[in-house]
Amino acid sequence: MTKKVISADQKTKTVTFLNGDIKHILEDGKVVYHYAGSKTTQTTYPSGLEVLHFANKQIEKRHPGGKREILFPDQTIKYLEPDGSEETIFPDGTVVYLSPSGEKMVDFPNGQREVHTSQSKRREYPDGTVKTIYPSGQQETKYASGRVHVRKMKGVTVSQPE
Repeated sequence: MTKKVISADQKTKTVTFLNGDIKHILEDGKVVYHYAGSKTTQTTYPSGLEVLHFANKQIEKRHPGGKREILFPDQTIKYLEPDGSEETIFPDGTVVYLSPSGEKMVDFPNGQREVHTSQSKRREYPDGTVKTIYPSGQQETKYASGRVHVRKMKGVTVSQPE
């Protein structure tokens, strides 16, 4: 049986459901809902912001405009935008960006960057060297000095201009 209780000061309403869920409605308009089965707490603010606390210590924020933030137990943070883009920040400082079109960019703490597109996978090094791998298997390395090294799929060097 569902049970509704209003606090003595009339500022808090508590609804206890048959399944064990509990809903608190506070005077300021905030609603706190405890899901008994999943041990999850969802807090909804008057602004429309929703914050979920999961049993595994994961926290998810859902903003009214559609943006979501997820804080994982290992301190990884993921931002999900309404346009489909994503940004993930790992505890070691690695940052992964994913565009709505599926292109992926990874920034590593050591200054290297990796860019994945449908046309190629490219690694950029802090010294200016850029290594690109194409779907055909061909690899191209452009060194900061201007030298270019191209290898076909089977490891045969095609050109190595100075």
